[in-house]
Amino acid sequence: MIIQATHKKVSLKGHRSLAQCLLDESPQILNKLHCPSCDNSIATSVASASRSVSGTRVPTRYHNEGGVQEDLDILPLITEEAYLDEHPEARPARAFMTMCAEGDVFGINDLLSAVDDDEDGEGLSAKPILRYQDPLDEMKSGLHVAVEKGQEEIIWLLLWLASTLPTDIFPEQITQMAETMGVGRDTADGEDIRNLRDAQGQLASDLARNTGNVLLTDLLSANLP
Repeated sequence: MIIQATHKKVSLKGHRSLAQCLLDESPQILNKLHCPSCDNSIATSVASASRSVSGTRVPTRYHNEGGVQEDLDILPLITEEAYLDEHPEARPARAFMTMCAEGDVFGINDLLSAVDDDEDGEGLSAKPILRYQDPLDEMKSGLHVAVEKGQEEIIWLLLWLASTLPTDIFPEQITQMAETMGVGRDTADGEDIRNLRDAQGQLASDLARNTGNVLLTDLLSANLP
């Protein structure tokens, strides 16, 4: 894999370690969005408000086995790496959010088992990871992301692990899956994940309601104070 970045005065084409250079220097790069080698700007501005960091992009040319992808914006990667450089304890939580989006049930189970087995105890434990709200994605929780992505198994898993829903409300296939994975409900006795609001003030049930999924909306709001 090779990432090439270009800016007005200097081409970094062919710089094999550029991707790692940019990520290693991400806290400094994020301050000025300048090349760490020549100090020229690596950013471009766009009119769309949907782009990261107020319409700013860092366009690159991405090479991998599948070919070349032109105009790939790596600013989100730089932003994430800068955040993790300052908050290294959040790395497992960021991995957890990715797994929620991708529907990786067993990956989540492995991750939570690993953090609980961490003898150093320096990172986040399972309970705060389950209720993590991502400052790089509008303070969404894993449940928000799972609802947005339509990851039904993840939704049920998160409710099993981090909600006050009674056990008898869960479908048999979910309880069997939890039993197979060796997952109990020890982490459920905390803040109900369904009560977490994103930066827009929305609960996961609000997102479900916006999709017109009445059954999911009812499930995500059942027995809440």
